[in-house]
Amino acid sequence: MDKLDDLVTLSRRFGSDPDWVLAGGGNTSFKDARSLYVKASGSSLGTIDGSGFCAIDRTKLDAIWSAEYPEEADAREVAALADLMAARMAGETKRPSVETLMHGLFPQAYVVHTHPAAVNGIACGREGRAAFERLFADVGIWVPFVDPGYVLARTVRAALEDFRSRKGSLPSIMLMQNHGLLVAGETPGEVEAASALVMAKISGEVKRMPDMVARPADARSVADATSILSSLGAAAIRFRADGESLARASSREAFVPLAEPFTPDHIVYAGHEFLLAEGGAQGIEQAWSGFVARNASAPRIVVVQGLGAFSCAANPTAADAAILLYADACKVAVYTESFGGALHMTKEKVDFIRNWEVEKYRSAVSVGK
Repeated sequence: MDKLDDLVTLSRRFGSDPDWVLAGGGNTSFKDARSLYVKASGSSLGTIDGSGFCAIDRTKLDAIWSAEYPEEADAREVAALADLMAARMAGETKRPSVETLMHGLFPQAYVVHTHPAAVNGIACGREGRAAFERLFADVGIWVPFVDPGYVLARTVRAALEDFRSRKGSLPSIMLMQNHGLLVAGETPGEVEAASALVMAKISGEVKRMPDMVARPADARSVADATSILSSLGAAAIRFRADGESLARASSREAFVPLAEPFTPDHIVYAGHEFLLAEGGAQGIEQAWSGFVARNASAPRIVVVQGLGAFSCAANPTAADAAILLYADACKVAVYTESFGGALHMTKEKVDFIRNWEVEKYRSAVSVGK
């Protein structure tokens, strides 16, 4: 199908660009009168082909809005997921993105949802909502952070209806607080143009760019730190030293913007808490012990004062993803400086993501358990 080929091309265009998507993040879709083709959970947009999309029956998908779900979060998500799985076309076996219901709300043929660090500078900024209203209120909607999945789709549905009643038209973009960007269009060209507009307007507001330039690191100190992390149980380790990492590690005060997560993707791939080890490699063991005591689990990111950042994971793929999302968090922290400073996810929402079966599934498929 030509339209599905166009969706593959559009998905790879955004998925292969780290300014838009990292690891297994983001999702895309195409719809016609009968079907919706949405990225299957755990697929990578950068390498996706036609087999990476899940076919959904739009009539069955729309029928979900007539269902009643429990108020309790776990029971609600189990029931909503069961209905989403039942909405697949006959013979479809892949698991659709949990944001499929949200994709179905936009009548435009193509929908692209990404997590650009620059956009999340607004979405994760204390004055982000005000900036959005100034820059995008005529063409888009802002959605506050709510539980992903069914609750998010329900919130988006209300925002779309409100926009339609006020403007007499449909929005082409949506910014989701502590989450990311969604762009919708009738053609891939419309999606590309709207995405470029968003980035151009945000670029005009940014006061400081992230300093991600690599810095030299003492090889012996890096080796010592790596040895310590290995002895603590890290099977795969990655290291990076850049201007932002070294600046954030200089003191606890400087580290504050990284002390809590910005978005679900940061939690899924890099953990809900980054660890700061003061005093160089010699401070790792004590800091690690404190982290384990607080969380009953090991850290995935260890930022060592005067040295740089290490990702610690069970396999190389997971370690690569963790260090990428850590660097992304550094960028987001800088971009939020232009929009009132960092606005992190609340503990309640962090706990929801950490315990949500959907995100555990996505993580396991994309980077391994």
